Amino acid sequence: MIEVVDLVKDYRAGDGSVVHAVDHISFTVAAGETVGLLGANGAGKTTTLRVLATLLKPTSGTARVAGYDVVADPVGVRRHLGYVSATTGVADRLTPREIFTSFGRLHGLDREATATRVERLLAGLDLTSCADRPAGRLSSGQRQRVSLGRALVHNPPALVLDEPTNALDVLGARDLLSMLGQLRGEGHAILISTHRLHEIEHRCDRFVIVHMGRIVATGTRDELVADGAGLEDAFFVAVSRRVF
Repeated sequence: MIEVVDLVKDYRAGDGSVVHAVDHISFTVAAGETVGLLGANGAGKTTTLRVLATLLKPTSGTARVAGYDVVADPVGVRRHLGYVSATTGVADRLTPREIFTSFGRLHGLDREATATRVERLLAGLDLTSCADRPAGRLSSGQRQRVSLGRALVHNPPALVLDEPTNALDVLGARDLLSMLGQLRGEGHAILISTHRLHEIEHRCDRFVIVHMGRIVATGTRDELVADGAGLEDAFFVAVSRRVF
């Protein structure tokens, strides 16, 4: 469902040198699977996710969502992908209901299907009580749930989430991650990046650890974690290795 093959993204630094933000990485996320993309700041996680969301063009390599190429058919990718980040803004003057409705219509849903989908999302994201309140008057956690609902309104088969729980408290994060578990059970492919390793340690089928733009470890939790240790320990071990 999500396929990244030999992906490269370079930037030109101020001194003219080339910075390899993403350096020949490859991985997949299957339907009904949740994969955690882990790495320190500057490791290349957000750049990779933005390429998948068609916000950045790769320097070389291939990335596809539901078979659609991010360069050759970005519109096809967007129709099959939901993208959420901790910095994704929502319009202050619009209500959650208006935001969901407008995005449903933009994605080609008819009025009846949009209305049904909107009500389901409002209930599932615990936004019914504030459905008609301008987003500018919502809490940061409520705004993040609106951002997630906006990405889900067209029921995309693939989801890419960049630090989705950053603005959420403990209860809000738990509810969001539980909803992602339900979506996985419905067959969605989910790629999630977060610094809160404890939140996803037992919620992901596999992990991809990146460091300095390259993949340094992949596998299930049991494959990565030594006896008596945790995912955080496995992460530190992986990124401490020299990258060639």
